[in-house]
Order: sequence, then C-alpha cells, then structure tokens
Amino acid sequence: MPQQLTFKSQIIFMPDGRDIVDVVAGEPGPKSDITLFREYRSELAPQQRFKGDKAYVGEDLITTPLKKPKKRELTTEQKKQNKAFSARRFFVEHRIRAVKIFRVAQERFRLNSQKYEQVILTICGIVRLRIGALILPL
Repeated sequence: MPQQLTFKSQIIFMPDGRDIVDVVAGEPGPKSDITLFREYRSELAPQQRFKGDKAYVGEDLITTPLKKPKKRELTTEQKKQNKAFSARRFFVEHRIRAVKIFRVAQERFRLNSQKYEQVILTICGIVRLRIGALILPL
C-alpha cells in the first residue's frame, strides 16, 4: 500500500478574491500556516501587507482578527471590528472553498507525492478559469 502523506499548501488571493496571486504547494506537513508564510515571505515584496485568519496572529505583515483573551471575552467594539474584518475577507474565503471543493486539496494525498504540486497548480488553474481570471487564447 502506498504511503499516505499530508502536504501543506498556501494560496494568496487578491483582497477581493478576483485572482490567485501566489501558490506554495507541496510542503510536507504538519506545518503551521504562519511558519509556511515566514519561510516564503522573502519571495514577496517587503512593503506588501496581507490579511489573514487567526492562524497568522503574530505576523507583522498580516492583519488578523482579534483573538479572544484567555478566560475573558472580546468587548462589543472588538467583536464589531472582527465582523467588519470578516466582511472584507468574504470573497477570499469563497475562493478558498472553491479550491477545497477538490478533495485532494484538503485531505491526505494518496497519489505519488511528486505529483502533488502539479495537481494543486492544476486545481488553481481550474479555479482561475471558473472565476474568469484565466483567459485562454482562441
């Protein structure tokens, strides 16, 4: 029986979910999101800022929602800030879902591990085609 491996992928979208900006695919897991980002941040423009979910709390280049303090609750104002932040990330979350519809992007990879990056990039290409970001020549 072939060995089942978990791979970590990171996909960076435009803020409005209009297109995929960057894909890191095929990093052997388990690896945290913030660790993966820090490993590849040198390949991104140093002045570029990002928005992410709570997995990226603590990274200075990424704006994240506020985390609930231990044994305390967020204030009403903080909850409103998180809701406004989530409303701006709405389209990105939908694009993440569009990639994860393809189960291979969210579950253990059961094929040859050397094919993972190619499979993920193909899925991203299909998503780009579906959202109209990829224009193929006639």
